[in-house]
Amino acid sequence: MSAPEEPQQRRSGLRDPQRAVRGLGAGTLALEALVLLLAIQPIRLVGGDLGGAAVGAVMALAVAAAVLAAMMGRPWAWNAGTVLQGLLLLSGLLHWSLLVLGVMFALVWAYAWHVRRVILG
Repeated sequence: MSAPEEPQQRRSGLRDPQRAVRGLGAGTLALEALVLLLAIQPIRLVGGDLGGAAVGAVMALAVAAAVLAAMMGRPWAWNAGTVLQGLLLLSGLLHWSLLVLGVMFALVWAYAWHVRRVILG
């Protein structure tokens, strides 16, 4: 009778899994910042009533996403990114199209969390 084998830790195949996951989070947030900034004018033209408060909120969220993208090496950055997604969803109260963007990016962020959990274990 042979001794039971210890379960092997699943390897991702990545040279630096931590760096890859940081890049995934940073890329996701950078894309979100870009989309938010580019969405302001089309929303104003097509969507109708996008007031100054809504434009200010979108710009603040875009800046926050860009700053968080640069800070993905910090241990708290993933949680802060989750809060940012919640704030974007909440901005849907200002305009329905922001709710649509919030749902889309919340789903993308949830998938990034899933990939992070799978890679890092």
